[in-house]
Parts: sequence; C-alpha cells; structure tokens
Amino acid sequence: MRRRPHRRPAGAAVAEHLPLRDAADAVMALLTVHHWTDPAAGIGELRRVARRRVVILTWDQHVFRERFWLVRDDLPEAAAFDDTRAMPTDRLADLLGGARQEPVLIPHDCVDGFAAAYWRRPDACLDPRVRAGISLLSQPGEDALAPGLARLADDLDTGRWHARHPELLTRGTMDVGYRLLVADL
Repeated sequence: MRRRPHRRPAGAAVAEHLPLRDAADAVMALLTVHHWTDPAAGIGELRRVARRRVVILTWDQHVFRERFWLVRDDLPEAAAFDDTRAMPTDRLADLLGGARQEPVLIPHDCVDGFAAAYWRRPDACLDPRVRAGISLLSQPGEDALAPGLARLADDLDTGRWHARHPELLTRGTMDVGYRLLVADL
C-alpha cells in the first residue's frame, strides 16, 4: 500500500488475498465476484477484514436471463458466457453467513455503464465503446456477439424493438436481477 498526498492509502490486490488487517468497519464489492478465481476465498477475505458489515452488489443470473431483453432475445451467447461465471445469490448469501438480499431497481437513465444500465436505451449496446466497459459484452468477443448485435441493429432500424417492448419506454425503473447482499457481522 502506498499513501497518496492528502488521501487514504491505496493499493492493488486480488479479492482472495487482501493486504489488510481486520481493520475495516465495512467492505464492499461491486459487480466483481464473477471475476474472482476463487469466490469462496474472496468472501472469506471480505469477512476477515470487515468488523461490522460486508456489502456485495451482484445479480441473480436466472432473473437476469428472464427479464433483460438483451440477453434473452438478442445476445444469448453473452448470457451463456456469464452462466459459467455467475454465482447464485443464495450461495453468496450463505458464504457471507446469511446475508439479506435486497433487489436493486435500475433507473432508465442509469449512467454507471454496467450491463443492464442501458435496458431502456438499446442503441447504446451497439456502441463498441460502451460494450468495451461491460464484461458481459466485451469478454465473449465481438465475433460471438456479431449476429445478435446485427439483429438488434436491424430491430432498431425497422422499429421492431420498440414494437416488441412498448412497456419499457414508459417505465422509470426495472428489476433485472441485480441484488445487494448485506451481511451484518
């Protein structure tokens, strides 16, 4: 860890081996568990360093596949890729020692740039710069996603997307499976 002027210490590490003593009041992991090589070890580390609370933002892959039109209708290849990495939220809650699970509603104008942030702005999914910042849309590779992206582009050009999803155009928020897991220690 190094100390930057006028700031708290910063460092790079992996979840499975945090370079901290058990000195944090709370720890948080945001949309990251699916990138860990050993999620159980990573959760163990979060529990080790936190004195009071562990918070994880993740998603329920079954709900995500069912409710998010992009992976259900256009990019099932991306969903299949995440099927191999997503950990069931109940399993995560158990590893956390019985965390409560709270649904996270995603606003239609979400600017955070994760996969379902664009649930009401489908044209954003066609932008390679947007996809580059979303592991679901970048790690499977452009070749794997090209047919689905071409379908989406055609559906947008012809108006089929809007005809299929009129209910999305008036919604302010949507539950597409993101969950906040909170474990009080």
